[in-house]
Amino acid sequence: MSVASPVPDERLAATPEQLRNDLWLAAALLVSAILSTWLGSVAQVWGDDSPHLGWGLLYSVALTAPLALRRRIPEVALIVVAVVYFVGMSAHIPEMYVGSIALFIAMYSVGAWVIDRRRALIVRVVVIIGMFFWLLAAMFQAASEQGSDSAAEFSLFSPVAAMMMLQFLFNVVFFAGAFAFGERAYAGALSREELEQRTRELEHEREITAAQAVALDRVRIARELHDVVAHHVSAMGVQAGAARTVLDRDPEAARRALTVVEESARASLTELRQLLETLRTPDAAAPHDSTLRLDAIAELVRYSEENGMPTTFTVVGEPVTASEVAQVNLYRIAQEALTNARRHGGPDARADVRLRFDGDEIELEIANDGRVRFGATPGLGLVGMRERAAASGGWLEAAPRPRGGFLVRARVPASARSSQPSTQGVLA
Repeated sequence: MSVASPVPDERLAATPEQLRNDLWLAAALLVSAILSTWLGSVAQVWGDDSPHLGWGLLYSVALTAPLALRRRIPEVALIVVAVVYFVGMSAHIPEMYVGSIALFIAMYSVGAWVIDRRRALIVRVVVIIGMFFWLLAAMFQAASEQGSDSAAEFSLFSPVAAMMMLQFLFNVVFFAGAFAFGERAYAGALSREELEQRTRELEHEREITAAQAVALDRVRIARELHDVVAHHVSAMGVQAGAARTVLDRDPEAARRALTVVEESARASLTELRQLLETLRTPDAAAPHDSTLRLDAIAELVRYSEENGMPTTFTVVGEPVTASEVAQVNLYRIAQEALTNARRHGGPDARADVRLRFDGDEIELEIANDGRVRFGATPGLGLVGMRERAAASGGWLEAAPRPRGGFLVRARVPASARSSQPSTQGVLA
């Protein structure tokens, strides 16, 4: 399983669609600012103190154009919009609403898109402090222009003080909202990107798991085919060779050997058919569908003797109820070990099979006194036996014996605590 990637600490860059949307936003605000400026001029919101309408058009362009770049250079856009707004209001440009909207969007954009969070905080705090100083100066200037009212009239409950307090509270809410919404947008973007990253990781892990499952199934099928085919075909080869040898001088012995070849072929076809049915029917892969049991090892011993290798079978200890997985895998290990003994042990090889029940564990031992091939690369049979023992939660050793011959010993728990559930090899 792959190690999870760290949580992203910065949001992704803006998409082309988002950048195009910024152009449309700036254009819409430009039209709104021009219309608002014209209506404010007609309504004479600043009386006769308003500048020429041309300055209002220039103000509208300078106020809204930076918003087209609010995701590319949000800090610059905020500073430009704030300066333009300050100059426009100081010059009494008759525009009352779009300026505030543009300033809100610009401040929100800094919080939502600037990756350097410290710089984003500094830029917004500087703009907010500057705006509040300008607001206080403008309010006191407006209060001083009210006339020669006495100082007593400028009290907490005077209209001037109330208006100053109202504007102050409005700006607190205005800038706090822009600040908070920007922070929340950035945090939300990080959460979405983290979720998308986790989704990509899960999808990648799902693909890996699916590929591993396919690979494990291929290994299991290859192991089953090897066990089924090698066991019978090796016996068929031995008997066919014996029949050819004695065909002229002992036709009856040749006939018996060919009979064994025929029986082996039929048994092989039967097991192959069962294997194919298991592969085609998903429910047939369940362990309880297996027909192989530990007591069938005696049949393997008889089969081995019929194919020319004297074999003994001994059961030691009190038999215990073993899991289906343990029984199938031990049977296949015994089958492969006896097949190898017949193939490689030579004509004088003998085998001894011992099945020991030791409490909650079962030990299977197959020893032969035939010759041993040295220098050969371990075949698929040994690999399959080790996989079966591991799949049953046990271990297997296979090595030449000091006094000659070869020994295969497997020990598994009767409950078959599988360490590799996907390779339990219950096909039979």
